Amino acid sequence: MTRDFPAGNYKFIPAVFQYSSGAAADPGFEIERVRFDRMVPLAQGFARAAEYIQAAGRPLTSFCACELRSPAAFTEAGFRAFNEHYVKTLAQWGLFDGVANPVARSNVCPEIDPPAEPSFYAFSFTRPTQGTAPAFVIAGGAESREGGASYAERTVRYRDLSPEGIKDKVRFTTGEMENRLDAFGFGWKDTTTVQAYTVHDFHPVLADELVRRGATRSGLTWHYARPPVIDLEYEMDCRRVLRESVI
Repeated sequence: MTRDFPAGNYKFIPAVFQYSSGAAADPGFEIERVRFDRMVPLAQGFARAAEYIQAAGRPLTSFCACELRSPAAFTEAGFRAFNEHYVKTLAQWGLFDGVANPVARSNVCPEIDPPAEPSFYAFSFTRPTQGTAPAFVIAGGAESREGGASYAERTVRYRDLSPEGIKDKVRFTTGEMENRLDAFGFGWKDTTTVQAYTVHDFHPVLADELVRRGATRSGLTWHYARPPVIDLEYEMDCRRVLRESVI
């Protein structure tokens, strides 16, 4: 199930208050992804994103995805507190109405040389195009099932770092990416980038759980980072974006 967000010229997969599970540009629009050459603290990142988007002649409601980096994994309570702070800017921009949030997001924690505070790595927004190719960003997802229970109850193979535990975590997360792609009518064949985030060696399951399923058609970018909540171990996201910039 997807919902339209006309103010941003995209549709999204509803998820939780802090982010959607993905955003896809409407016909006649594309997505531009902008990566910062160096990570930028959250408030400054929002300001620079607003400046860039408005210079492109687009409203702030065209902001459709972001990629964040945090100093370390949060507790559940800490993650909620961060998210409640994060969505305040989205509300000011006309993106978050207090319930639904159309903006897709990844927020991971570099294991080596992390930022001193939550920071922007990249953001994406919609803009008009003469082209007809689809464009989308699927939000980051880890090995945690949806629902209201605690992460301990929802996490696949909770605290299990055995080879079989890692395999099941990767398998579940890959399947979740496929579900989100399918919600938009897409598949791995449509992606231009797939990213994985973990500090664990998942090479033994790479062939069966990613390559044979078609997830690496454009290669795989591995970030040596942890998911944003303590005891989550593997995260992925993916996208189809034909315009990317570094600033």
